[in-house]
Amino acid sequence: MPNCNEKGRIPFSSYIQWNIYCEMINPIVITIVLLCFSNLFMTFAWYGHLRHLSDKPWMIAAFASWGIALFEYLLQVPANRVGHGVLSIGELKIIQEVITLLIFVPFSVFYMKEKISIDYLWSGVCLMGAVFFLFRSRMGGA
Repeated sequence: MPNCNEKGRIPFSSYIQWNIYCEMINPIVITIVLLCFSNLFMTFAWYGHLRHLSDKPWMIAAFASWGIALFEYLLQVPANRVGHGVLSIGELKIIQEVITLLIFVPFSVFYMKEKISIDYLWSGVCLMGAVFFLFRSRMGGA
């Protein structure tokens, strides 16, 4: 999937449709939505086997996780391609880390039945600091 800044790289027949698509939906919104779904698959791939396959050999868990991770990559790669047209690599990474925490905390509490601690809050505060420092130039700061 080309990003919205690569108009010259897509066939002319698709140019009009792609241009309308890019103007209707903000590339940052597309990136965030795709990364949220990607992260949901990633979290299940990394940790879901601990709940459902803990009694199976690790190779079965690994193959099941790889199967789930395929769907993560089918969303994550287009998300990063669309996002890189308007965001830096660092900004993409910080957005991904914030999404990871937003997905992981409910997953660990509701799905894995883990207890939440104040450390999740402090982790979130640190990530918000990272977001501030990386995005402050876009917000009119430094």
